[in-house]
Amino acid sequence: MSRLTLALDAMGGDIGPRITIPASIKALEQDPTLSLLLFGDSQQINPLLHSVPDHLKQRLTLCHCAREIENTQGLAYALRRSKGTSMRLAIEAVQKGEAQGCVSAGNTAALMGLSKIILQPLPGIERPALISMIPTMTGERSVMLDLGANIECSAENLYQFAIMGSIFAENSLGLVFPRVALLNIGIEEIKGYKSIRDAAEMLSRNTGLNYIGFIEGDLLLNGKADVIVHDGFVGNVALKTLEGATKNVITLFKGNATLNKTNHLLKPLFTWLMKKLFLKGSYQRLKQINPDQYNGASLVGLTAVVVKSHGGANVDGFAYAIADAALQVRQQIPAKILAGLAKY
Repeated sequence: MSRLTLALDAMGGDIGPRITIPASIKALEQDPTLSLLLFGDSQQINPLLHSVPDHLKQRLTLCHCAREIENTQGLAYALRRSKGTSMRLAIEAVQKGEAQGCVSAGNTAALMGLSKIILQPLPGIERPALISMIPTMTGERSVMLDLGANIECSAENLYQFAIMGSIFAENSLGLVFPRVALLNIGIEEIKGYKSIRDAAEMLSRNTGLNYIGFIEGDLLLNGKADVIVHDGFVGNVALKTLEGATKNVITLFKGNATLNKTNHLLKPLFTWLMKKLFLKGSYQRLKQINPDQYNGASLVGLTAVVVKSHGGANVDGFAYAIADAALQVRQQIPAKILAGLAKY
């Protein structure tokens, strides 16, 4: 396994170093060939490194910077004032070849904008997109894109997302001829915005893609498609709805202290209902889903790997995002997307 270095925006996220630093240590423990460049405030970070063993510290480089991009800042403001911030310096480290990928839990719009400016999209790609994996009731995984990078998309944008998603699924999930679908309000050809209908026509003409048509929101977790394509507005709403619903269901299955204390009727009723509704074995699989394993979305269509972690991710979740970035670097995902674009 080859050695690699990732650049981390240690100040990003709702909690910052108190999450990103322990997660970084955990990632180093799990990956002996990984090194990390930590960009952030040394006064906040150094106390969190006191008890770290020397053999792990040797693979950590702390790059002090006192500035960060706030989640509340708009895109234009964040970009104008990004010089010297932890996010920008982490991305610039990739541009300079000091790191092979970047991970941040910071401002999504700023991360997208800075990555496009500094790292540049792949030739032929109009807009990079946020892509992430989701679990399915069959025990497999699907990928969804765009998840918020592009609120409004043309048919050509959606078409390119489908190509990138298909290549990503082939390499990350080991699939041959992955099934591609467009998320829509119905399965009929006349449904949806004109851009979605036009994208469907473009995809159906491309014999290199396994386009299976429209898919509705109730089938997102059913494994009906391997690649689910949509604009960033729809994708962000859909993903956060899935995340919230899944966490609530898992909480009920695993047992909520309040429900257990009061012997509330909701828990046994809900458990019985879910057992009846899901396919055989799906009930057990749903209980075993760990949302942390699906933390993070990748900016595909760029010349290098950039992974966006959820701002509210815990230590395990951010560690998974780091591991995902390392895996994509080793799999050479950007190069494979570029090569795959030539086929289509």
